Amino acid sequence: MTIATFRSTPPRFLMCPPQHFAVTYSINPWMDPAAWADRGDALHASAEVQWQGLHAALLSSGAAIETVVPHAGLPDLVFTANAAVVLDGKALVARFRHPERQREQPVFAGAFRALAARGLIDQVIEMPQGVALEGAGDCLWDAGRGLFWMGCGFRSDAAAAESVQSVFNVPCVALELANPSYYHLDTAMCALPCGAVVYYPGAFTAAALDAIHQRVAPADRIALNADDAAQFAANAICAGRTIILSSCSEDLRRSLEARGYAVVATPLTAFQRSGGSACCLTLRLDHVSQAQVAARRLAAAG
Repeated sequence: MTIATFRSTPPRFLMCPPQHFAVTYSINPWMDPAAWADRGDALHASAEVQWQGLHAALLSSGAAIETVVPHAGLPDLVFTANAAVVLDGKALVARFRHPERQREQPVFAGAFRALAARGLIDQVIEMPQGVALEGAGDCLWDAGRGLFWMGCGFRSDAAAAESVQSVFNVPCVALELANPSYYHLDTAMCALPCGAVVYYPGAFTAAALDAIHQRVAPADRIALNADDAAQFAANAICAGRTIILSSCSEDLRRSLEARGYAVVATPLTAFQRSGGSACCLTLRLDHVSQAQVAARRLAAAG
C-alpha cells in the first residue's frame, strides 16, 4: 500500500543512528573540531545516549520511525532533516552546498529508493544540477497555510523555490537568512499544526521578516528571544499535540502549553556542537497537502 492510499497513520520519521557522528570539520559557526577532539569519546557517548532519548520520546508520542544505515566518514548523516523535502509521497532529494556533505547524497537517494520499494514513498526526484537545496532543513512545510517556507542564503539557493513549487504544486516562500549561526531555516523557525509559527527574528533579513509578518497574524507569532534561539528551541519536532525539543525557557513552554501542546524536553547538547538539534535529527515522511487529502477522501468515497 503506497503513501498515496487514503489511510490514517501515526506520524512517520526518518532517522540515522549516530554511530559515526563527530565534529570533524567546520561548515557553520557552531562546529569546533578541536574542541570535539579534546573530549571525543565522552562527547560521542553522550550523543549516543541523547539520540536514544529522542528516539524514545518520538516512539512514546506514537510516531513510527524508519532508519538510514550509518556510514563511516559521513558524520553529519545523522541529520536526516537535510536528506530531502517530502510531501504527498514525493521525495525531492537534497543537493548539498559543501563537499563534506555532498558525499551524503547517494546514501540518502538509496534510502529513499528503499522506502519507495516498501511503498512508503511514491516518487524519488532529484534537484536540478547547480541548484542547492538542503532538504527540510531549509524547506519547512506549513500545513495550515498550505505552503513551504524556504530558507536561503547560506546553504540553499533562492532559485530552489522554483523547483519546490514545480514538484509539489504548492507555494514556496523564500526567506533570506542573515545570521550565519542560523544557517538553516529549521534552526530559526518551526510551523506548528495549530497555525502558530515559532521563529527567531534575529535570524532573518528585514525583507524575510516582512514576508513572515504578511502571512502570519500577530496572534500566531511566537518570537523567540536570543537565549531560546541559541538553545535551538526553534529546532523542534511536532508529533500531533506533542512538541519535542532539547530545551526551552519557562516562558516559551507556557506559551506552547497554552496552545494545547505537551512539551517534551530531551537534551541534545552533543548535536548542538554541530549546529543541530531535534528537528535536524529527523525527517517527516508523511506530510500531506490539502489537495491530496481531498483527493484521498474522494477516492475513498467512490
